[in-house]
Amino acid sequence: MTYLIDFAPRIPLPLLWSLTAVAAALAGFAFFARARGAWARALSFAVILVALANPLIIRETREKLSDIAVLVVDHSGSMDINGRRAEADAAAAQIGKQLAADKTLELRKVEVTSRVSDDSGTQLFAALNSALADVPRDRIAGAIALTDGEAHDAPAGRSPLQAPFHALIVGQHGERDRKLTVVSATRYAIVGQSALIVIRVDDFGTDAQGFANVSVRVGGVDAGTRLVQIGSDTPVRIPIPHGGENVVELEARPGPAELTLENNRAVVTVYGVRDRLRVLLISGEPHAGERVWRSLLKADPSVDLVHFTILRPPDKQDQTPIDELSLIAFPTRELFVEKLDQFDLVIFDRYRERGILPLAYFENIARYVDDGGALLVSSGPEFAQPMSIFRTPLASVLPAQPTGDVIAQAFKPLVTPDGLAHPVTRDLPGANTASTPPRWGRWFRLIGANKVSGKTLMSGPNDRPLLVLDRAGKGRVAELLSDQGWLWARGFEGGGPQAELLRRLAHWLMKEPELEDERLSAAIASGQIVIERQTMAATAQPITLTYPSGRTATPALNKIEPGLWRATAKADELGLYRITDGTLNAVTAAGPLNPKETADMRATDSILAPVARASGGSVRWLADGGLPKIRRTPPNNLASGDDWIGLRANGAYRVTSVEQNALLPPWMALLLLLGTLLLAWRVEGR
Repeated sequence: MTYLIDFAPRIPLPLLWSLTAVAAALAGFAFFARARGAWARALSFAVILVALANPLIIRETREKLSDIAVLVVDHSGSMDINGRRAEADAAAAQIGKQLAADKTLELRKVEVTSRVSDDSGTQLFAALNSALADVPRDRIAGAIALTDGEAHDAPAGRSPLQAPFHALIVGQHGERDRKLTVVSATRYAIVGQSALIVIRVDDFGTDAQGFANVSVRVGGVDAGTRLVQIGSDTPVRIPIPHGGENVVELEARPGPAELTLENNRAVVTVYGVRDRLRVLLISGEPHAGERVWRSLLKADPSVDLVHFTILRPPDKQDQTPIDELSLIAFPTRELFVEKLDQFDLVIFDRYRERGILPLAYFENIARYVDDGGALLVSSGPEFAQPMSIFRTPLASVLPAQPTGDVIAQAFKPLVTPDGLAHPVTRDLPGANTASTPPRWGRWFRLIGANKVSGKTLMSGPNDRPLLVLDRAGKGRVAELLSDQGWLWARGFEGGGPQAELLRRLAHWLMKEPELEDERLSAAIASGQIVIERQTMAATAQPITLTYPSGRTATPALNKIEPGLWRATAKADELGLYRITDGTLNAVTAAGPLNPKETADMRATDSILAPVARASGGSVRWLADGGLPKIRRTPPNNLASGDDWIGLRANGAYRVTSVEQNALLPPWMALLLLLGTLLLAWRVEGR
C-alpha cells in the first residue's frame, strides 16, 4: 500500500498559475509597503489557491513485478570444437540453479545456432533482442552470454540494451588454427583448359612463415597437390576435364596446431563450357537422311562441323574429265592421321569400305576411341554387306555385329528396359513406358545385328538392337542400326525427338556428368541435402553421408523411376558434406564459399568487450576462474567485481487498484477562507 499527493485543479491550469502570480505580486507588494495585516492577506490568498488546486491524497495498491534477465547460450558451429558446447551447457545449468531461488527475477534462456541458408554467422544479439522484444526497459535486469566470442552481429562499441551485458568466454587463451580461404574462383572455364582459383592459407595464432600443401580433387579424382605460401594469396590452376558441373575439392594439410579441420577444406564449382565441339561427319553416299544430319549439326552454333560426302567413289567410271569435276580430293591423311585427335566426335553416316581409306586409318580411328575419343555410327544397308566397316579394324570398338539381314518393315522404335533406366533415352518425349506404347512415328528399315557388348537402349522388331551404347577403352561408341531417323525430323506421322536424341547421344559421348549411367550426385537446397544415385543395376548400394562435423548417417535410397534412386537428409551444418557408396563419391557444400562461421574459430574477447563496457557489464574467461557469482545490484551501482557479475534490481511494479480522496474538501476550504478573511479584517482594523 502506497500513499501519494496529487492535484486535480478546479479551474484550467494556466488560469490557476495566473492567479498564483497575481496573488504573489499583491502579497509581495503588501510586504514591501509594510502594510498592516500583509501576512494575513497572504494567508487568505494561499487558502484560495490551495482550494482551487484541489489537492488529493491517493492510495495505490501495488504488485511487484519480477525483472527479466536473458541467458544466451551459443550453439553455433564454432562451439562444436574442443568441448565448448558441453562447457557452455554446464555453465548454463549452474547459472539456472544459482538464479532459481530469486523470485524477483525471471530468467529467459535462448540458444543461438548457425543458419545454413545464409552467411549470417552467429547472430547472438539478434537472439538477445528477440528474447527481450516484449519486455519494458524498466524490467530488464541484464544479459549473460555463454559464447566463444565469435559474434557476427555485435554493435560497434555500443550496448543494445540499457542494462548490464556480461560475456562469459568459453575456450582457451592463445588458441591456434589453420584456415583455407578461397579468395576468388573462376565460375566458368573452357573444357580441356584450366580454371584459375586464388586461395590463401593462414595459420592463426602464430607469426611463423612457411608453406602448406593443398590437395586438389576434381569430380572425386585426385588432381595433385599444390604448394601454397602461408599468409599470401596464391593462384592455382585446376584442369577442367568435362563440360557441365566440375566439383573442385581443396584441402589444406593439417597445420602444427589445429582446433578443427572443417576450415581446412573448401569446395568450388566450376562449369565447363566447350569452346567449339569439333565434329567430323563422313557420309558414305547421298541419301535422304544426310541433310538432316548436316542441318542438325550446323544449327548448333557451338558445333564446328567438317563434313565429307563420297560423291564419286573410285569404282565410278563415267569418262568425265577430271578437270571438269567440281569436287575436291578426300584429304584422308590430314583427317585420319594428322588431325584426328583434334576432333571431339567422329560420325560415320552410312559409310561403306570402298578402299578410299586404308585399313591403317581405321586402326587409327579405333586407337583414337581407345584413347578417349567418341565415335557415332549411323548404319544403313551397307552395314550388312561385305563392304561393311565392321570388316575393318574398326570392328574392335563396335558394340554390334551385323548378321547380314536387312529388315524392311514398319515399326515404332521401342525404348528397352535398359533404355528406360539410362539418362540418354529416359523420359524421351513420346517414348513408351512399361505399360504404354510410344507416340512417335514409324520407321521402315532396321539393320540386323547382334549385340557384342554395351547396352541396348532402343530396339526394333523382335527386340532386335536399334541403338547400342558402349565404352571402349577410355572412349565411347554409339551405334544406330537404322538410317530412318530423318522421318522423325520431317514430321512423318507426328515425327519424333531426333534432335533431342542426337543431343543426348553427343553429350554422353562427350562424357557429360548429367548423362552418366553410373553417377552419384548431391545438392543442398532449403536446408535439405538431396542425394541421387543413377545406376543400371537392379538395386542401388547403400550410401554413407559424412557431415562437416564428422558424424555419419546412412539415409535410405528410394527408387524414383527406373535407374534413378534418391535420398534426403537434413543439412543443418555449414561446410563440406561427403557421400560414398564404396565405389562412387560425391561432395557438396552448405553455405557460402567462405562462411563467416569458419572464418576464425578461435575463442576471443575482443569482439564483445566494447559492447560489455558500454553497458556497464564485463567480459571474463571461464578458463581463468570458473563461473562468477551473480548478484542483484541497484540501477546506478557497479555491475561487476573481481569474482562476481551483477544483474540490475529495478524494483518494477504494477498498480492493481487506486483510491483517491480530497485533502481539502469544499466545506473545509470555505471555513478556512472565512477564518483567514476575518483574521485579516481584525488585524487591519486595529
